[in-house]
Amino acid sequence: MAGSAALDVSRGGLVVRGGSRFLATGTDRSDDGSFFIYDCSKAEKKPQEDKGEEGQTLYKGSDNILASTFSRSGNYFALTDDNKRLILFCTKPWKCLSIRTVVRRCTSLTFTATDEKILVADKSGDVYSFSVLVPHQSGRLELGHLSMLLDVALSPDDRYILTADRDEKIRVSLFAAPHNIESFCLGHTEFVSRIFVVPNHPDLLLSTSGDCTLRLWEYKIGKELQCYHLNRLRNPEATPCEKIFAVSRITYCCQENYIAILCDCIPVIYIFQLDDTKKQLIYKQQLTFNHRVWDIAFEETQGLWVLQECREMPVLLYHLENGQWQPISKNEVLKKISNNLHENWTMVEGGSPGMDDSFSSLYKTTFDNMTNYLKKKEERVQQQLEKKKRRKNP
Repeated sequence: MAGSAALDVSRGGLVVRGGSRFLATGTDRSDDGSFFIYDCSKAEKKPQEDKGEEGQTLYKGSDNILASTFSRSGNYFALTDDNKRLILFCTKPWKCLSIRTVVRRCTSLTFTATDEKILVADKSGDVYSFSVLVPHQSGRLELGHLSMLLDVALSPDDRYILTADRDEKIRVSLFAAPHNIESFCLGHTEFVSRIFVVPNHPDLLLSTSGDCTLRLWEYKIGKELQCYHLNRLRNPEATPCEKIFAVSRITYCCQENYIAILCDCIPVIYIFQLDDTKKQLIYKQQLTFNHRVWDIAFEETQGLWVLQECREMPVLLYHLENGQWQPISKNEVLKKISNNLHENWTMVEGGSPGMDDSFSSLYKTTFDNMTNYLKKKEERVQQQLEKKKRRKNP
């Protein structure tokens, strides 16, 4: 999530970021325990600042990391920051490969399955592609929306590119020819906060929105299969239209098809399971925490990682036991990561302010002029009645 502490996980690797810095480490027991720390504020700056019409320097970014992700293979890691930079790393060993400039501040990014390109979605509604194999090559415009993009995803075979925007739409386009729109997934009534193509069931898409729903789609034909009202899980009496929270993270475990959902502003994780034969989601479990949860991520070899606002225990790890996800306490990898985050707590905590407002500005603003009009009309009617009474009884 932009500006807040966040977690990225690949097979055997883990990154925790906060503010302008991130910390990377391995999660295998055979790992040597070393860490890689990078600070965007010390990275190469743009050669020339943008100038306004009167020669004044325009707004300069804060160096805070806005979005980041691993490639599917785990061999690459990429991030974008508030200074409109795209920074690419190789992870074996960790090394910065390139620093490139993007046109607008970015909201989401993803790698192609072949590790050949990075797709970057920005606030103006455009998606650019950047080469991984030619790490200093400029970006290429792939497609555009008329609204701010909030997420971008690719099908596992790289055939389809999916984009989610502020105006409630999910667009499915052909990646080879993005001007060819395959379908729209329509049904959300607020901004679409996250989309996720199920890797081992590549015809299915999960989406979440500011309308407090989790939806399952056959995205190639734009068909909605199921809609879960998440606010009803917390409050069974809630109405479907109540705007309580949006989802900030969808993470998936191919082992037994588990889905974990993290909601913005509340310390709760919802666990679902995908029934692939019926193409339905089954609500399984709710994990509640005493501290704010910043981010979550599944790792197939370890379990569910949880990053929380607690210096003494910043990272938690959950394993599946007897059909329930349970926290584990005795784990050497968990202990190593927790100790290092404890020592670098200022880095993690530096990204936390303002998290509660991360989605609040995206909700549609409505103006109820009719209520004010009817109120004034009623006042005028009452005044006229009083005048008539005074005339009859001077």
